[in-house]
Amino acid sequence: MITLTKLNGKAFTLNAVYIETIEAFPDCTITLSNGKKYVVKETVEEVTSQVEAFYKRVGLFAVMGQGGELHE
Repeated sequence: MITLTKLNGKAFTLNAVYIETIEAFPDCTITLSNGKKYVVKETVEEVTSQVEAFYKRVGLFAVMGQGGELHE
């Protein structure tokens, strides 16, 4: 789970496993695998960093090799 901030200033927690895309429109827009979208105050880089940290905490983080192969 990662904690983010909606544009109205309210914090909420999101299960990062369901994130499909993170884009800047210019506000950071997160699209989940079910199609739901969240617009947040954090930057794409900040959200990406939180997602990576979450994946590491729960053991889902894998490192990509130079050829694009997946390493556990």
